[in-house]
Amino acid sequence: MTARGAGREVRGANTEARGATTEAPQSRATTEHWVRTARIAVVTLLAWAALTSAAFAQASHLVIVVGLAGDPEHGELFKKWGTSLAETAKGKLNVPADNVVLLADAAATRDGVTKALADVAARAGEQDTVVIVLFGHGTFAGKVAKFNLTGPDMTPQDFAPLLAKMKSKRVVLADTTSASGPFVEALSGPGRVIVAATRTGAEMFAPLFGGPFVDAFALEEADADRDGKVSILEAFDHAKRAVAASYQREGLLATEHAVLDDNGDKEGSMEPGRQAKDGQSAAVLAIGSMRRQAAPANEKLRALYAERDAIERRIESLKLLKSGMDPAKYASELEKLATDLALKSREIRAAEGGK
Repeated sequence: MTARGAGREVRGANTEARGATTEAPQSRATTEHWVRTARIAVVTLLAWAALTSAAFAQASHLVIVVGLAGDPEHGELFKKWGTSLAETAKGKLNVPADNVVLLADAAATRDGVTKALADVAARAGEQDTVVIVLFGHGTFAGKVAKFNLTGPDMTPQDFAPLLAKMKSKRVVLADTTSASGPFVEALSGPGRVIVAATRTGAEMFAPLFGGPFVDAFALEEADADRDGKVSILEAFDHAKRAVAASYQREGLLATEHAVLDDNGDKEGSMEPGRQAKDGQSAAVLAIGSMRRQAAPANEKLRALYAERDAIERRIESLKLLKSGMDPAKYASELEKLATDLALKSREIRAAEGGK
């Protein structure tokens, strides 16, 4: 089918939605409401169908820091988690090795973290995803939370200027340490997803959260929407369920309550979701994709793939901004981008010989 034909299909779907609604014996206001609802539903389904069928081409940058532990046993465990996440990212998630930084032992210092994040800030573009994951021991005293490192520890106020230098509008910081809750309030902001293994600084026992959070990114069953990637929200949900099950098996009262904030209001939620106050951005962002699609040899096809990837990134960016947009403007822009994506996808299939 030609691109023009695809355009007729998209317009036809919207027209049918409008027609089916206007035939109902309802008031004008109710009719217009259902027209908008049907139209948005059609466009959203179209956008997600195209997105899930295409390659996940967004560049990702991952910085993993394994700090100090309270004892040698935990130290080995934290290092295992950090190493496992790095290997998963470079292997199953197809993140380029140059984009994965693991700081442990003597390299895990405040100066080392500062340099690593400055390097990422210089390399990562606005549409790239930057994920920072902290493993180790955290403390909270005198109303100050700290991530423990060899030499000077780091507080949220130490991380704040480093995150501020990022051009990326897709920044994730996951602090899996004890007493990590205060990092949410201090680092929350537009374009950021902040995850903490504990709700407050008073939860100071070593959390279990980091282990299943890491495991989730390599598990196909954690990919709840089957789009080929485990989002930050899906990893959070997987870890939260695993932690709850562990405490229940041992008959213990939970001493950790993970939270996630991605709407910039400085308040983490223990129950984030795609339609909840927190969770909409986290549902879009991921470290990488479990599906790899090789770039075509044909120059024209490579150009078309690049154009499609650019449209996909614009749709993802729009979804990240949804909570702060006028609903009508959001629906209008999503409809246009979804149509552009459908046309581009059909153009690619035509160039590939109708496969």
